[in-house]
Amino acid sequence: MILIALGSNLFSDAYGSPQDICVAAVEALEKRGISITARSRWFRTAPVPVSDQPWFVNGVIAVETLLPPAELLGLLHEVESEFGRTRTVRNEARTLDLDLIAYNDRVGNEAGGPILPHPRLHERAFVLLPLADIDPQWRHPVSGVPIATLISALPADQRAELDGPGDGPGDGR
Repeated sequence: MILIALGSNLFSDAYGSPQDICVAAVEALEKRGISITARSRWFRTAPVPVSDQPWFVNGVIAVETLLPPAELLGLLHEVESEFGRTRTVRNEARTLDLDLIAYNDRVGNEAGGPILPHPRLHERAFVLLPLADIDPQWRHPVSGVPIATLISALPADQRAELDGPGDGPGDGR
């Protein structure tokens, strides 16, 4: 399973609210030939590290693509840029954040490509909770630890809640 985490905590004149931005980003990926096979509900999450930034809207999608990891990551950065993302300060507020979380069971980084799985995914409620929403049996590809165990080990300052009504896991709304 190829997993992409989405997040936003800024409004955009072009796209609207953080949730609207995330929905539009999923559509932008589909228009570029990325097949969405599953999507989580949207979660509101506190910024990590803790700061006075606005809370984020986060979700995770599972996708299918023939693009290798480095090319997929490049595509994600192109979409971020299209949505007004600038990279000036680490952990700053942003219109859109797209992270390649896992690429099937690949581990490490090939020829300067992304580190897989994402090196901090197991420490982030904003990734683990939406991921559990689409695959409650998922296990970390390196440690083999079940997602429920990873979630139970999260620090208390990683607060998260569902963002609005939804019809249940995987509905993506």
